[in-house]
Amino acid sequence: MGLHLAVNEQLTIDQPPGIRAAWRRLRDKTRGEHEALHAILECLAETVWQAQRSGAPVDGQHYLDCIARH
Repeated sequence: MGLHLAVNEQLTIDQPPGIRAAWRRLRDKTRGEHEALHAILECLAETVWQAQRSGAPVDGQHYLDCIARH
């Protein structure tokens, strides 16, 4: 549930910059909002996991690139 809230907030404030546009492209490419949201959730979880694993900050560009690959 926490990831859902995080993504909703990100979309509201467009942070990282460009996520709202990426979500719209993904929504139009997939079967709609729900499928697009879950693809973004997967990318967020992967990006946070990589940051925790490496001890580095969350890489916003990697996150957006992951969304673009879906």
